[in-house]
Amino acid sequence: MQIQEPRIIRLIEQISEHYRSNIANRFIRPALLQLPIENQEWSLIEVFMERGDQFRFQGYELDELYHQLAAAANLVSLARTSLAPGFRNRQGIDSVKGSDKVLRDMALNNFSSNLRVLADLLNELFVLLVEADKVAARGRKPLYAQMPELNDLGRKLIG
Repeated sequence: MQIQEPRIIRLIEQISEHYRSNIANRFIRPALLQLPIENQEWSLIEVFMERGDQFRFQGYELDELYHQLAAAANLVSLARTSLAPGFRNRQGIDSVKGSDKVLRDMALNNFSSNLRVLADLLNELFVLLVEADKVAARGRKPLYAQMPELNDLGRKLIG
């Protein structure tokens, strides 16, 4: 099923912008890359978060979006449990000076809040996708109900 609903496309763009600016910025990205996430999942996250422009006009495939959403939820869950507690202490980048130090401190101090915002946006997207999936299923079993990786998506996002 092709997803081209403007509201969903805008939400994906909002998620992508938030991720690039507040989660995977130059101060936090090195720590993110240390998380125990498989290369295949990183690829899904990268396509979802950083290459949305290529899908804006042609639309998204629902099954691909679900896989990308599951990978993003896994990232949120791992970052919440592995990075957020004591994240500031783990960085240990004291060589940063001037305005970069201020930006780094802002990124680190707001990481948990920004992660919550990302989780909320991803959850909102999941709800919209499920609604569209149910409408398109027309009496058949919706796609989300056939994908085991989506069973604990809410738990991973809400934590």
